[in-house]
Amino acid sequence: MKSALPKVLHRVGGRCLLQHVLDSVSGLGPVHAVVVTGYGAAEVEAAAAGRGASFVRQEPQLGTGHAVRQALPALDRRHPTTLVLNGDVPLVRTETAAALAAACGGEKLALLTITLADPAGYGRIVRDERGAVRAIVEHKDAAPHEQAIGEVYTGMLAAPTAALERWVQALSNDNAQREYYLTDIVALAVAEGVPVVACATGDETEVLGVNSASQLAELERRFQRRQAEALMDAGVRLADPARFDLRGTLECGHDVEIDVNCIFEGRVRIGDGARIGANSVLRDTVVEAGATLLPFTHMDSSRVGAGAIVGPFSRLRPGAELGPEVHIGNFVEVKNSTLGAGSKANHLAYVGDTTMGERVNYGAGSITANYDGANKHRTVIGDDVHVGSNCVLVAPLTVGAGATIGAGSTVTKGAPAGELTVVRAKQISIAGWKRPKKKPKG
Repeated sequence: MKSALPKVLHRVGGRCLLQHVLDSVSGLGPVHAVVVTGYGAAEVEAAAAGRGASFVRQEPQLGTGHAVRQALPALDRRHPTTLVLNGDVPLVRTETAAALAAACGGEKLALLTITLADPAGYGRIVRDERGAVRAIVEHKDAAPHEQAIGEVYTGMLAAPTAALERWVQALSNDNAQREYYLTDIVALAVAEGVPVVACATGDETEVLGVNSASQLAELERRFQRRQAEALMDAGVRLADPARFDLRGTLECGHDVEIDVNCIFEGRVRIGDGARIGANSVLRDTVVEAGATLLPFTHMDSSRVGAGAIVGPFSRLRPGAELGPEVHIGNFVEVKNSTLGAGSKANHLAYVGDTTMGERVNYGAGSITANYDGANKHRTVIGDDVHVGSNCVLVAPLTVGAGATIGAGSTVTKGAPAGELTVVRAKQISIAGWKRPKKKPKG
């Protein structure tokens, strides 16, 4: 990977490769997961801590068979079947893992296979005249007639737990690489008369591994396409599924429209008929029915009410709660604030640590000055308030219902309900005043 980060901690869809695999097996029901670590072991173990897995270390790394050998003492022998998956093959489906375990049934050696148009680099599945699996032949060792075989081994298998322990202990490293190959257990199973069966998948995406930055990028696009297709099957309108990124979970109602280059992170919920404009980023947010996010809207841990309009170029920071029919326009930032139904801040404004009532008009260039250099303070703005352009409301402050704040005012005391509050220096014009001029050089 040409990276200091351990390979299994690189991310696809916002989750590290190892997390994808652990999520897949967690869907199988009660399982005992053992993660074999090597390079960057401490970092990998810290990243996967708390996910119900135990860890063993492979030091030094002497092949796949040697890796499984390290895991043997940690196996739960109450489980008759042991499933072996790869931490750098992240997109195996839970259904496929379940089918592989079922094919084993605690009695057979089951290999996950796929038939590829170009099988170069993969171990070939060699069968006898009756179609039974007899061996896996690595590409570099395959004869020409074996290289023509399209069915290949994906690196994932399920085996009877007791037999796997016996076979792995019997592996030899008598080969050019001086490594213990897990694939050699096929010959041991055949020699014992244990049936070896192939469990085939037709989805190439779920068996692709990652060994380079380009392969990681390719897998990212395949993963995103898989998610996009699931959303479109559910009725979501994606302007271009190739320009869509989901890095968490996305729940959509009916008739949701999502434009190009949008990114969804964490848990996002979008209500019926909502529209998400191009290049928007939503993280851990809720967009209620009928709301519109115009292009380049950024939302983080916030909520947009029904029928609201936000953007373009708006930023909703954590704690922003917009009521129904609220308008937040271009270059407006809202943080830890609630805005009541029908309120508007249409351009070039900051609303921080504020409780704003209904039908408030918040002028361009106005801000709530919520930070005194040490502590944050709250501003309360009542219903039907009009705040003129370029005002500063210095918290803590309460603006009564129906009040008007004159443009350019810096308000430091409470503004009474229903009254006009203006805080300005008297305007003067100085006759005959001359601008300073630059002194001549030299």
